Amino acid sequence: MAVYGIDLGTTHSCIARIGEVGRPTVLRNMEGTDTTPSVVYFETADNVVVGAPAKDTAVLSPDLVVSLIKRDIGHDVTRELHGRDYSPEEISAFILRKLVSDATATSGEETGDVVITVPAYFGAAERDATRKAGHIAGLNVIDIISEPVAAAITYGVLNPDQDRTILVYDLGGGTFDTTVITLRGGDIGVVCTDGDHELGGADWDSRLVEHLAERFTEEHPDAGDPLEDRHTEQQLRHDAEETKKALSLRRQHVVRVMHGGRVATIELTREKFEEITKDLLDRTIEITGRTLATAAEKGIKDYDDLVLVGGSTKMPAVPDRLSAELALKPKLQDPDLAVAKGAAMYAFEETYRQLLAKGEGDKARELASRAGLSEAEQERMAARQITTVASRAFGVIALDPVTEQEHVVHLVHANDALPHGGSREFGTVDEDQTIVKIIVVEQAGSAESIEVAHNNPIADGELKIPPGKPAGYPISVTFALDTSGLLHVTAVEKETSEELTLDVRVGGMSEDEVQESRTDLAHVRVD
Repeated sequence: MAVYGIDLGTTHSCIARIGEVGRPTVLRNMEGTDTTPSVVYFETADNVVVGAPAKDTAVLSPDLVVSLIKRDIGHDVTRELHGRDYSPEEISAFILRKLVSDATATSGEETGDVVITVPAYFGAAERDATRKAGHIAGLNVIDIISEPVAAAITYGVLNPDQDRTILVYDLGGGTFDTTVITLRGGDIGVVCTDGDHELGGADWDSRLVEHLAERFTEEHPDAGDPLEDRHTEQQLRHDAEETKKALSLRRQHVVRVMHGGRVATIELTREKFEEITKDLLDRTIEITGRTLATAAEKGIKDYDDLVLVGGSTKMPAVPDRLSAELALKPKLQDPDLAVAKGAAMYAFEETYRQLLAKGEGDKARELASRAGLSEAEQERMAARQITTVASRAFGVIALDPVTEQEHVVHLVHANDALPHGGSREFGTVDEDQTIVKIIVVEQAGSAESIEVAHNNPIADGELKIPPGKPAGYPISVTFALDTSGLLHVTAVEKETSEELTLDVRVGGMSEDEVQESRTDLAHVRVD
């Protein structure tokens, strides 16, 4: 069975596997392209269409087409379609099913294990929800890894004998991350990361949509706002994306905007496009600056390479601005496919190592031999270590018994090395208190803050306390953040060596709900 790496992107997704010469290979979809638009068209209650056909349908049936669903994953929101509420995990599962189905048709091999990538700045809830989307799709998700790590694996495969310190600037369709990574003797180490999972190429598109609508209204003030018409808006979004791509190749482009029986012919220059989106690029530079400052605090001040990842880095303004700001020559290295290729390599290596750990060395060597890996490459693969860091701070809400004010106590801090664990002892507030509510929160902004409003609640649960206990009765809370960035929280009450433990579930769907969705949606045809 084939082992796949999947780049589940905000605007486009991609799937890859290890080929016969031991190198990652992207598998084309049934439409013959390397990437699949992350767009889902709910044609009927029993049939969905994913990819380019769904994207094209958005102009005709905007209320039945879902895009940018990755921005909602891990959040408690739903989309009602054909009388059923769909969670972001379920909609993402349709995209995953399309990718794997096409890959199986292309390769002729059934799917085994998969690794799915997420933005480095994704928190615990988003990572857990991504894993659950894979389970709903019927996949065995062996790990969730960060996109910059996957890109660094691809970079390391192409440059196996070089020790480097690299800055990965990852500007995708819907998210942005910047990460400092070291490559030492084949090992990959994440030094620090920062980002914004609501900043990406789609925001550049939105600026173009607004600009085109404004220009149309200037020419035809009596025709009404084109953005108030869903069909016109979808056509503008299609035109904006095509304009962005065109202006990456040439200096000007003409767009015809039609609405209310009127037509406006609008000429756009690359300079104008860069002017109306300058603040978006400024935000990425600001985040990159924060990342470099954090790395400097950890002793990293010199860089060998600046690696650009994500399709949006093909906009000329991106490498130009980075060259001017950082005095490094950016390397645009397979920006659309590098993440999926790295995920495929990681999935293959992880499967190989798991076989060795289970004492199935013969199967591991057979797997590597089929991929054409030499003994030296197998040894290097078995020895490779990948270390990463926490993307954000995590904590619990506590009450100060003196001021009676709520505040956040963080047990994991952003850029702590993973896996990471932290424990803290708290006390009950009232005498004879029988219930303690534990609210787990995640850093919301760019900086850690004890203010409750500056953190997002991601899970909660209740811990029972034996009756008759005084105020201040001790409770121990432990956080364990694994290398995938998935958080496990345990609250313990101890009395006469007895432990009462509560595992707080992170994410919008329980495992029972995931299994129910998997069964419920199995009958839905995905094209």
